[in-house]
Amino acid sequence: MQGKWIEVKIVTTSDALEPISGIFYGLDVKGVAIEDPRDILEREQGPLSWDFADINIFEYGKDAAVVKGYFNEEDNISEIEKYINDKIDELKEMGIDVGEGKVVIKAVFEEDWANNWKKYYKPTKIGEKIVIKPIWEEYSPKENEVIVEMDPGMAFGTGTHETTKMCIEALEKYVTRDKTVFDIGTGSGILAITAAKLGAEKVIGVDLDPVAVDSAKNNVGFNDLNNIEIRYGNLMEVINGKAQIVVANIIADVIIFLCQDVKKFIEKDGYFICSGIIRERKDDVVNKLTEEGFNIIEVNTLGEWVCIVAKM
Repeated sequence: MQGKWIEVKIVTTSDALEPISGIFYGLDVKGVAIEDPRDILEREQGPLSWDFADINIFEYGKDAAVVKGYFNEEDNISEIEKYINDKIDELKEMGIDVGEGKVVIKAVFEEDWANNWKKYYKPTKIGEKIVIKPIWEEYSPKENEVIVEMDPGMAFGTGTHETTKMCIEALEKYVTRDKTVFDIGTGSGILAITAAKLGAEKVIGVDLDPVAVDSAKNNVGFNDLNNIEIRYGNLMEVINGKAQIVVANIIADVIIFLCQDVKKFIEKDGYFICSGIIRERKDDVVNKLTEEGFNIIEVNTLGEWVCIVAKM
């Protein structure tokens, strides 16, 4: 998909990434990207680092995080800007520290956007054996490593965010060859593809964003898989049957909303892996899961983020 896009960027803090990202999901956004300085610093200090000099994420200060939403040229950007500013004001009234809360709008070409990603998106090892590798990077796998080839394009999901890392680690722990896995809000397809690469019998990824669906399908092709399918639409409308594992890396409010209906799609003794939850919302999600009859198996944290593994 080529062409010109309108990039709407919100300058915020790492701790406010979830509610700020949620603003975009209330709009007809065509893609969302999150840049968290904590991810950059962690990667630079780790064994698989990128060229730190190439990163422009610190344009607004080393503690500033950025959420970007991408819209069509034909969209009413003035209305979108007003909606976003109103929502930022609401978050401030709720006592959420959104940092600068600045909104920056500019036109970008998709080719330029993609090339900016390529400057700092490098192979990343997660858990015991998963390596997320951009398709344009060379990497020689070590013994027992599982390579997941990715080009995130305009879709969310590169593997660098804490929530994605924790979900991948949970999948590595619970996926076996007899398992069916559903990935809700698949984005770039990174979790669905990881589950398929780990040997799941069948994987279905679903997303309401057609840009994400296209991205996920392309990424499936890069990995030459025959045990995975990507579908456009709502989980409740495009999937029949049940899985032993359902994973959702979204935001706390959506997970809470899903808790009741997702039970219909999980086998007895199956697992619901959910993340995208900031620490302050952990108890809300745990309480809702418990209320719906789930047993909480794990509550893992990384940075300010939480991943919960619950069992039916």
